[in-house]
Amino acid sequence: MADAASRLRSVAEQVLGVPLPVRLRAWDGSEAGPPGAPTLVVRNRRALRRMLFKPGELGLARAWVAGDLDIEGDLYGALAVMSGLIWERGEDDRTLAQALRDPRVRAAVRELVRLAGPPVPPAPPREEVRRRSHLHTRRSDRQAISHHYDVGNDFYGIVLGPSMVYSCAYWEDGGTLETAQRDKLELVSAKLGLRPGQRLLDVGCGWGSMAIHAAREHGVSVVGVTLSQEQAAFARKRAADEGLTDRVEIRVQDYRDVRDGPYDAISSIGMAEHVGAERYLEYARELHGLLKPGGRLLNHQIARRPQRDESAYHVDEFIDAYVFPDGELAPIGTTVTQLERAGFEVRDVESIREHYARTLRRWVANLEADWPRAMRLTSPGRARVWRLYMAASALAFEHNRIGVNQVLAVRTPDSGASGLPLRTRVWQN
Repeated sequence: MADAASRLRSVAEQVLGVPLPVRLRAWDGSEAGPPGAPTLVVRNRRALRRMLFKPGELGLARAWVAGDLDIEGDLYGALAVMSGLIWERGEDDRTLAQALRDPRVRAAVRELVRLAGPPVPPAPPREEVRRRSHLHTRRSDRQAISHHYDVGNDFYGIVLGPSMVYSCAYWEDGGTLETAQRDKLELVSAKLGLRPGQRLLDVGCGWGSMAIHAAREHGVSVVGVTLSQEQAAFARKRAADEGLTDRVEIRVQDYRDVRDGPYDAISSIGMAEHVGAERYLEYARELHGLLKPGGRLLNHQIARRPQRDESAYHVDEFIDAYVFPDGELAPIGTTVTQLERAGFEVRDVESIREHYARTLRRWVANLEADWPRAMRLTSPGRARVWRLYMAASALAFEHNRIGVNQVLAVRTPDSGASGLPLRTRVWQN
């Protein structure tokens, strides 16, 4: 009988209908596939049972998180060729039910069952979130934020570096991650026109980087809100260490509960992805109501490509179960429309998609450089989630499957005076 790797390769090619572009190594030490190609390592038969009992992306994700699957060699190269076969086959590709009408595919699945061993469904990894509500209540949002951000500040310190900014940096050739993140914070500050004596609300303030930058560099008073206890504690300590406690207040608070407006400006950087389509207009109206007439909003948000049938959009299974529970992406056009429906005048949209790809690759490099410590600080499964998520996301940005945009919007008063310069991209305060 053929070795396990050869049998697996044959099964994969029958199901996918194309030659497998990666090399396979199975639990018995056998290998098959193109020499020199990235190697997909199937460490045990349990990986196959995960894919049989949960076909599709979630079964693969569970096998990866549990360590039943691994990639040796070029991670980005392997993900690039595998994504085209598994995750991005297009809206018109056949469903599993349609594929199983093919006798060759049915034979391949029977072979996979034989290879998989005892027909017992493995338990999901403990890192998996077990809910799928997408209701975006205060309680569910708090739980989702805790799952993603309360992983440990030291772990995020490995990934993000000293800046502790968990959003797209703004790069110049030859710059470091730290300077690129500083430049992003300064870009946001310039677009908002921050001046001494103003009040800034930073929605989803993270570890306090924007709040501290705005207070220290531009003399504004800042309220930062987050739902993460760990982020808030870290941000408060940073503000105290900088001597900025008189100008920076960090709250554990839902943005819907902020009642001490009006503010001169609002920054929302990498937060709106958590809001959800059903709640987005509410989010936009809440922020509009918290601004003074003439106040500015800078909304920095990841966007997806529009679909021909928007009703068919569904949240990515891996990201929903392991990364951003209840997170949703919208096309940039939808975001602009919702902001305008809430009463904002949208004055500028800037895509910085390539900047996020570079940022993510740097985060992956940081994680890999301190991998043993990262696993100790959280868990091996959680570290594997972040490595896969960030590497796959870098490729998605590079190939224009997702983007990221800064939208500058104004609560323009009835007089029509926006307060912006005639040449907006000069970004003069």
